[in-house]
Amino acid sequence: MAGEVITTEEAAVTVKCLVWDLDRTLWQGILLEDGDPAVTDAVRKTVEELDSRGILQSIASKNDHDHAWPVLEKLGLAEYFVLPQIGWGPKSESVRRIAEGLNFAERTIAFIDDTPSELAEVAFHLPEVRCYPAEHAGELAGLPEFTPLRVTSDARRRREMYQAGFRRERERVEHQGADEEFLRTLDLVMEIERAGEDSISRVEELTLRTSQMNATGVHYSDAALRALLADENHEVLVTTLTDRFGPHGAVGVLLIEKLPGVWRLKLLATSCRVVSFGAGAVILRWLIDQAARSGAHLTADFRATDRNRIMEVAYRFAGFGSLDCADCAAHLDPGPTEDTAATVLHLLPSAQEPPTTMRLVAPRIEPATV
Repeated sequence: MAGEVITTEEAAVTVKCLVWDLDRTLWQGILLEDGDPAVTDAVRKTVEELDSRGILQSIASKNDHDHAWPVLEKLGLAEYFVLPQIGWGPKSESVRRIAEGLNFAERTIAFIDDTPSELAEVAFHLPEVRCYPAEHAGELAGLPEFTPLRVTSDARRRREMYQAGFRRERERVEHQGADEEFLRTLDLVMEIERAGEDSISRVEELTLRTSQMNATGVHYSDAALRALLADENHEVLVTTLTDRFGPHGAVGVLLIEKLPGVWRLKLLATSCRVVSFGAGAVILRWLIDQAARSGAHLTADFRATDRNRIMEVAYRFAGFGSLDCADCAAHLDPGPTEDTAATVLHLLPSAQEPPTTMRLVAPRIEPATV
């Protein structure tokens, strides 16, 4: 398996969100002067194509929101944009708010505008954001950074899932009472299942897109994951989540190596979108319970990156500590994901109670085959 994994920092960074200016960029003309702007076929095709690839789109425009938004609705484009920022402040601040609202790294954001000074202003304050002049709007879909390696079923409905998430969050803010009570009102159902040929691409995509909630910062390629499916002592598991607002899609992936007397959690990655639901904690408690039932110790690989400190906190909160078990240490051969920055954590598992805020559907994990 050596050479089959690369860190997410080393992987090509695909744009996750394109932020559009409106006047003379998304549409022709200036709204306040022309009144009834039009959208070219090339621009419309770009918007629709990027949406179908799972690339989110937003707006940073110096315009009156109450005037501009009805025009977008009339043009049939309003539904494509999440967290639009239409007002009179600096566009760099608008782009920053969009990135923060989506919880995306600025290097995964792109911005397109017709005015060189606006492009320069964004580039100065947000140097990691990629900036494009408006005349290239029709060409964006052909660029590598706007072309994901694979487009999964989750990717094709990513915009709808984010929009449902914003509605969910608004209801959460309005809820009177404890947060746990609100979670129970969502009718959450988590399903953990063994990955198959049809879901491997979703697993690979999640390891590539997730950086804050990736315990090792490692991306497993499609080929590496498919090879592990054939190994009876490896488990490749994908987690999905649904609630009354609709599906969240694939939100977690686990890669477990089962050794005699010890299970090694080589990778845990969960979507940032489900952190507030406690999804990571539910997954870890389920795995701890499965290991306890099988009489196996648990170890977990952790490799610190510049964004995943929260995963170490999750492991520690679940009870993982330093690897002080000689028997477990003897079974752990160096793997391709390890380097000088890697840490192996250890846990002696015990039976866990089922979650109280969601229904969990999950398989039974059998002990290692000796």
